[in-house]
Parts: sequence; C-alpha cells; structure tokens
Amino acid sequence: MSTTVAYADLKSLAGGSLGTSRWLEVDQSRIDTFADATDDHQWIHVDPERAKDGPFGGPVAHGYLTLSLVIPLWTELLDVTGVTTKINYGLNKVRFPAPVPAGSRIRLSGTLGDVADVAGGVQVTADLVVEIENADKPACVLQGIFRFIP
Repeated sequence: MSTTVAYADLKSLAGGSLGTSRWLEVDQSRIDTFADATDDHQWIHVDPERAKDGPFGGPVAHGYLTLSLVIPLWTELLDVTGVTTKINYGLNKVRFPAPVPAGSRIRLSGTLGDVADVAGGVQVTADLVVEIENADKPACVLQGIFRFIP
C-alpha cells in the first residue's frame, strides 16, 4: 500500500512507517535472467539439481537480485507528487541475513528516516527490510537514499 505525499509535505513523514509492498515471487526464471544479465552463473543460483545438495537445499536468488528488486517495491511504498525527478541516490548498511529460495515471495517494508534539503531538492533516507514470506529472517536489510527534485 503506497503512501502518497506532496513534495511540500514530505518532511512531515520523517520517522513514520511507510507500510509494506505487495508480495513478489522470485522464481527460477527471474534468477536465470539475472544470471544472464550479470554473468553470474554460480551453480547455487542456476543449477536446481546440483543446488538440491548445496548449502541451501535448492537454488537461491543472487543477493544483488534481491537488492535490485528494492527499487520496484520502493515505488509501492512512497509516491511523492509535485516532483519532476526521483533519483535512487545510493545505499548504506546493506546486509543479506537470509537467502531467497527460488519460488519464494518477498516484499518490502520501510520507515522514512531523515528528510533533508539538498541543492535542488530533498534527500530522504529510508530504513528498508526485504522480507521473505514465512521466513524467520529477512533477505535484505538496508538504508536507501533517495532524492526528489521539484
């Protein structure tokens, strides 16, 4: 469920929860496509038969695939109106506490942190967690940095 806010009111959300995104399936096809795009064909990701006997009991998504899915899920958490440009500025403190098994579903939850003026706009930090459905540990914990320019 998206939080929609006008640019002028963005600072009022600092420190508040942004809720959660929809669930997104991370299937083997998505993992294979990511492997092709990045030339990372490690067997724990792309060889389901061999991965059955591996450390995770089956194929798992690349950590960076999980991280890349933060952006489409982030757009479901926060919609800022009255801006011409939305920039993914960077990341802080990225960790991958648990692997994402092929065929599982993930979603993003977040809290808006600091909202600060920068040249030309506003920069926000958001504490974000990529959850795995029915798992005890998250797949990814990070702090995202985004800029909004009116």
